[in-house]
Amino acid sequence: MRLRQWTKNVFVFVALIFAQRVQDTDAVLAAVTTFLAFCLASSAAYLLNDIFDRERDRQHPEKAKRPIAAGQLGVAPAAVSATVLWMGAMVMAFFVNLHVLWLVGGYLVLQLLYSFLLKHIVILDLFVIAAGFVLRVAAGAEAIPVPISSWLFVCTVLISLFLGTAKRRHELCSLEKAEDHRATLGKYSPYLLDQMIAITAAATVVSYSLYTLSEETIKKFGTDGLKWTIPFVLFGLFRYLYLVHVRKQGDQPEKVLLTDVPLIINVLLYGAVTILVLYFEI
Repeated sequence: MRLRQWTKNVFVFVALIFAQRVQDTDAVLAAVTTFLAFCLASSAAYLLNDIFDRERDRQHPEKAKRPIAAGQLGVAPAAVSATVLWMGAMVMAFFVNLHVLWLVGGYLVLQLLYSFLLKHIVILDLFVIAAGFVLRVAAGAEAIPVPISSWLFVCTVLISLFLGTAKRRHELCSLEKAEDHRATLGKYSPYLLDQMIAITAAATVVSYSLYTLSEETIKKFGTDGLKWTIPFVLFGLFRYLYLVHVRKQGDQPEKVLLTDVPLIINVLLYGAVTILVLYFEI
């Protein structure tokens, strides 16, 4: 079920925080329920993906340790578990509202298409990953409900593409015969991925900076204080690039986020400054 990867589902809470609804009990409950629905949905998707990829995973130095690939969990109980998790996710989403139900259902369908087909199509595989994050953010907004900000959409797409390309680069550079583990890796090159990483990183910084400095944002929050979060965004991107290029990490973004102390401190400081600006207009 890859519980550690549930950290990706915190994107559900972005709309709650930036809509200044953290003190609204009903909104918090709806967001938490949506978060749990995506946790169940993502675990169902991981189980199905591990079923489909079990033979390929057995050739991978790390993925070979996964229960299905290692023969510790049979295909039948894994499939039953995935079905139960899928149904649980849909039920939880239904109790939030129909919009969230459609988005969670769309996420599940997208993951199925990814496992069967889309992960084998170069570049498109990265956009499917980004689409998964966009669906999380959109569901978080619909759960409250609040309008989905164009800035939020753009920044989510860019940061998820940045993480996805960094992950592909690590896989390509660290695995022998990388294409045997993931077919699309044979169609990428380190230079191409470096260019894509540079573009998405730069675009993320520019987009986020324009968002914090825009007249619309300043008017909405009554302060231009969000500009003080820009250095934390820059440091986070630079630190992640350092981990990818120097420490040779990046294959598991959720692991990096939970284990790299400077990155953890940076995220906490970013969150603290954001809360101070949005809720105390500092």
